[in-house]
Amino acid sequence: MTHPIATPSLDALRAPFAAGQPYELDPERCRKLLAIALRRGGDSADLFAELATSGSMGLEEGIVKSASRGVSLGVGFRVRRGDAAGYAYTEDLAWEALVRAAETAAEIASGGPVDPVAVSERSLPSRYAVPTPSIVTPGLAKRELLSRADRAARAADPRVDRVEASLVESYRELLIANSDGWFARDVQPMLRFGVRALATHNGRRESGSSGGGGRVGLEYFARPGKSPEDHAREAVRMAVAMLDAREAPAGEMEVVLAPGDSAVLVHEAVGHGLEGDFNRKGTSNYTGRVGQSVASNLCTVVDNADVEGSRGAINVDDEGNLTRPNTLIENGVLAGYMHDSLSAKHFGVKPTGNGRRESFRCAPMPRMTNTVLLAGQDDPDEIVRSVKRGVYARRFGGGQVDIASGDFVFALAEAYLIEDGVLTAPLKGVNLIGNGPEALGKVTMLGNDLTLSDGIWTCGKDGQSVPVNQGSPTIRVGPMTGGGAQLAGAAGRAACPPRSLQSPSSLRSPRASSRSSSSAAPARPRWWRAPGRTSRCGCTRERSSWWRRRGRARSRCAPPRASRSPARAPPTSRAAASSASSATCSSSATSPRKIRTRACPIHPSLPRGRIPSSRSTIPRAARCAPPRR
Repeated sequence: MTHPIATPSLDALRAPFAAGQPYELDPERCRKLLAIALRRGGDSADLFAELATSGSMGLEEGIVKSASRGVSLGVGFRVRRGDAAGYAYTEDLAWEALVRAAETAAEIASGGPVDPVAVSERSLPSRYAVPTPSIVTPGLAKRELLSRADRAARAADPRVDRVEASLVESYRELLIANSDGWFARDVQPMLRFGVRALATHNGRRESGSSGGGGRVGLEYFARPGKSPEDHAREAVRMAVAMLDAREAPAGEMEVVLAPGDSAVLVHEAVGHGLEGDFNRKGTSNYTGRVGQSVASNLCTVVDNADVEGSRGAINVDDEGNLTRPNTLIENGVLAGYMHDSLSAKHFGVKPTGNGRRESFRCAPMPRMTNTVLLAGQDDPDEIVRSVKRGVYARRFGGGQVDIASGDFVFALAEAYLIEDGVLTAPLKGVNLIGNGPEALGKVTMLGNDLTLSDGIWTCGKDGQSVPVNQGSPTIRVGPMTGGGAQLAGAAGRAACPPRSLQSPSSLRSPRASSRSSSSAAPARPRWWRAPGRTSRCGCTRERSSWWRRRGRARSRCAPPRASRSPARAPPTSRAAASSASSATCSSSATSPRKIRTRACPIHPSLPRGRIPSSRSTIPRAARCAPPRR
């Protein structure tokens, strides 16, 4: 049956600048435009044309509550002169508009004209050949996928009282040309599916989520363990498990990171610091440390865009450079950085294919693709058995990092207490606090179960969001600081749970080994509070006296309100606003998270800058740049 509303065909989705279309940009026309961009001089120039078609559908309470479709079309020009760049774009594909945009970008340069190299098309690998992109599939078929997830979640457990399901898709056609003579075309499909279940029991309500996707079509749901029903049951499992969660311990503790999504710690705490622009500017704590030991000798970290069908896979970067596996850390020693053309020229190396941009409206910058901590030799269950008391981090809700210092904060969406080598009680309100290089230096065991996350992550940096992926095996990390409501060791031993929770392998759903679910909205520790409330945090006395010494009438963790004068605003990282020295990434499937711009005065171990809180809502696709003021 065909949906009564016409669904576009692939031919209808072809970009107007594609071959044979009314506004075709062939190699010769691109060479002429690049020559115009270099009339005033400059080191190099590039052209980026894009047609992006996107859509989404959301189901709540068994009915479709939202559906959207959007189209974005335009061409951007960049002219580089030294470390500076001029950038201009147009949404008009007429020749005169393209010439004006090229001339505008050229204003950065001064001097005589530069002739670009003759442009010739290059062949690309095929890492995401999708027979039928979901964007051209009738809407009824997508609605049925969401309804299947809804029915399966409600049937999985009677305590489930609310189910939300969503499907987000996009289809991008790109054209990239540069003055070095490279010309490339690429088509990038994308699909993300997510389910969120809320369960209620004895007045307590908890949520769980699951999702996946990547550069795939609807054939994704035919894979083992990837059906809507599988995602729904996994979301319910997490929600029901968290109904019995107890307050998390606080203080230093051993941590075991589950495979898959836990690699967001590597992405945030290490990956961003190894991007070439931060090191070119000298703002990363890894600047000038190539050849030095920066992690345990067990750790080898690779950024690789070649993973077929992965959310972070690309055939060519957004500057026209071919991608290649890039070893960042090898056996604990820093091997190199991720580069775009600008940072590669600064360091005198070849670009690594990491120049990426959100759209034609943005200039490219070094970004991660698929960042992976390679597997070790240890058995995952043996890693857990080796811990006397600690935390098993199964699902991350996202994280934040200060690039200059490497300090990070991560909120866990699903975690369990480890006692005498056995997983016991589920925990809520767990936050991991530490420093990236120090944390990797404390890695004592690596599992042999390398797992890639299942296509749910979006990374933001300097106001631009791009799809990424990451992977890791089971990791044992030495003592890390955990933020929770209980002092570590203060509470008695938890009651032994059912045998199904005795080992980490029993927590894994019967999916393929590469599955990794999306993150649920992280629970907040008691000392975080919503703005405007009078409730106080767990350290009321100490913090009250801190505020009394400063003439404050009551205890507050929240920052001063926006109406107060700038002189009384809390200290924030101004450098972060200009150089993106603060970064956060989170699951695209999570609920909206909120941020705060001040650390608690009684918790000096928390790094200055933004930490998760109930203030300043940010969208589901988390941002690396600080909140706008």
